Amino acid sequence: MTRRTTTTLRRLTAAGAALALTASLASCSDNPLSDQYRAGDNKGFIAADGFRVVEIPTADRGQPVTFQGVLDTGDAVTSDEYAGDVLVVNFWYAACAPCRVEAPELEAAHEAFADEDVSFLGVNIYDGAAAATAFADTYGVTYPSALATVDASVKLAFAERTPLNAVPTTIVLDRQGRVAARVIGQLSSASVLKTIISETLDES
Repeated sequence: MTRRTTTTLRRLTAAGAALALTASLASCSDNPLSDQYRAGDNKGFIAADGFRVVEIPTADRGQPVTFQGVLDTGDAVTSDEYAGDVLVVNFWYAACAPCRVEAPELEAAHEAFADEDVSFLGVNIYDGAAAATAFADTYGVTYPSALATVDASVKLAFAERTPLNAVPTTIVLDRQGRVAARVIGQLSSASVLKTIISETLDES
């Protein structure tokens, strides 16, 4: 069997498994989805629509992401403000259709961890403050976003530590500021993200 054939079969198998998982969970609540994700069978899977989750073992996480930027409120922001927290960073822009669809799911996860050491930060890669805040008002997003159009270094800081090949992409940083997980593509449910956050919080 050739390498190309083997690779194709692996991709088809992964896509088929992810598609079957999606179909089987279509009418499930958040808890069954979280349970199946925690079981580990679909860590790193790629679904038919390109949605992908990659979790990084603690030993492989490398150096913390150190960043600074300017928020859509006009305030400055730095990674130091999130020291000791699990930080969820979502890369988005206002005209991105998947970003609009996933916004309520991100906000639901944000609200679920409101009383814990978890913070959320958006990074808007294209828009100015007016468009970013209008998006937040429309879709009920209550956490701030840094504007890469004002200070591009915030995006570059993450790109130095992890691939940013698609929008939307959601990065979860552990309490040390290291990349613990990447969610690539549209987040269709808050459940998977909440599971990743909980697992990262529980790390010693």
